[in-house]
Amino acid sequence: MHSTADHVCVFVTAPSVTVARKVAMNVLTDRLAACANLVPKIESHYWWQEKLESSTEVLIIFKTAKSRLAELEKCVVRNHPYDTPEIIVFNLNEGSEKYLNWISSSVQPRE
Repeated sequence: MHSTADHVCVFVTAPSVTVARKVAMNVLTDRLAACANLVPKIESHYWWQEKLESSTEVLIIFKTAKSRLAELEKCVVRNHPYDTPEIIVFNLNEGSEKYLNWISSSVQPRE
């Protein structure tokens, strides 16, 4: 395993697979993440506008470099229907060196 301070996972929820695919494809097309995993049919319970709500959502897990976070957030907000989309970042402490290098090379802006 290889230590890292430069890589993160970003969790974003979406109201449907269609929306999740759209958000993921826009992020990937802009090379803001190396990978997007879509986990359908999660059950979410939360407070929204002073009411307890629940819904079925899709979780998107992005793997990216910290250097791309600000742009990734803007892309998600631009392509997401929620007023306040969930965008939560988890630092990665370690990972396969080859995989981490792949993330880094995949998110490099292309000329």
